[in-house]
Amino acid sequence: MLRVVVCVSGGGTNLQAIIDGIEAGTIAGTEIVRVISNNRNAYALERAKRNGIEAVCVSPKDYADRKAFNEALLHAVEESAPDLIVLAGFLVVLPETMIEKYANKVINVHPSLIPSFCGKGYYGLKVHESVLERGVKVTGATVHFVDAGTDTGPIILQKAVEVEEADTPETLQKRVMEQAEWIIMPEAINLIANGKIEIKDGKCRRVHR
Repeated sequence: MLRVVVCVSGGGTNLQAIIDGIEAGTIAGTEIVRVISNNRNAYALERAKRNGIEAVCVSPKDYADRKAFNEALLHAVEESAPDLIVLAGFLVVLPETMIEKYANKVINVHPSLIPSFCGKGYYGLKVHESVLERGVKVTGATVHFVDAGTDTGPIILQKAVEVEEADTPETLQKRVMEQAEWIIMPEAINLIANGKIEIKDGKCRRVHR
């Protein structure tokens, strides 16, 4: 059984997609053992509680400095002994100690087709605003492993979404979530849980066995 900790800052729609996937059996051999948020008002915490999942808030506001917060965050993760950490809209830069300890065990969903519209400063609506400003015709989402860079880890899955002429950042964000994020995040977790992904030379490949 793959033990998963989900870290989230907001509403938790990707968290819900994972919960639904586990319940439907499309994510096999997986359980969410804890949901962690840096925002005590995050609706994701309520989603977790409603589904019988332990919900914990680790807010930087409760600590004297970033070092103390990072230590508390790492401790909250370690307590759950996860096999995989899922960043589902988690607006926190992970401490290096966590990335090192859980190398190739942390995945993130990013709302664009990496390497486009990613890296420092690209998160939330800012991604979709930039997509519309540039006038690209296709965007999408990417699930990737997390390394020491920003959106630079090995790519697991990507899914394209068409940009429509009448789009606003909000409508585009909603469609990218519905047509890409909520599909490829559960799929990626299922592949990992069932030993179907391996990393070689900094790239992910699907294992067929």
